Amino acid sequence: MPTELDAPALPADAGAVLLPLARAAIAAKVGIEHRASADAEWLRTTGATFVTLTQQERLRGCIGTLRAARTLLDDVRHNAVAAAFSDPRFKPLTKEEYAAISVEVSVLSPLLPMRFSDERDALAQLRSGIDGLVFEYGHHRSTFLPQVWDTYREPAEFLGHLKQKAGLPPDFWDAEVKLARYVVTKWRETNE
Repeated sequence: MPTELDAPALPADAGAVLLPLARAAIAAKVGIEHRASADAEWLRTTGATFVTLTQQERLRGCIGTLRAARTLLDDVRHNAVAAAFSDPRFKPLTKEEYAAISVEVSVLSPLLPMRFSDERDALAQLRSGIDGLVFEYGHHRSTFLPQVWDTYREPAEFLGHLKQKAGLPPDFWDAEVKLARYVVTKWRETNE
């Protein structure tokens, strides 16, 4: 169990490898050829990723993995396809939309469970713009990547929307709430 958050150790050119891999996985599903190299040895290490798709600066799909269970190569490919075709908030991506999407890949650190006495204490520990957060209460669970701080800048607002995403009221709190945080290293295509 980690005791502090460290960004995943990846080579400097990791984004130049991961972004084309994600795009190629989506391309293959819509019948478009897009080449991407999968030769880098570090792609064989286990990792947890999220793939976010945007279209005209609007969310078009986002699916990911919170805990490393497969290789970075497999995780990025799987999550890219899921973001494009299985995000329940959107219709599956079409071949015609393919060229208009922008791909972002986030590689997550291990989750770090938070210790807090109450909601105020938990909010005081959150680092705006840095922490991704997992909210858990019974069967209710949700996460926001650190990028969501761009939309919800205040910790109370961030957590309130995260509770809503989990299907609970924004002012909900219970002593059984569990929170875990993580950081990401991310890359985004700049074709929009």
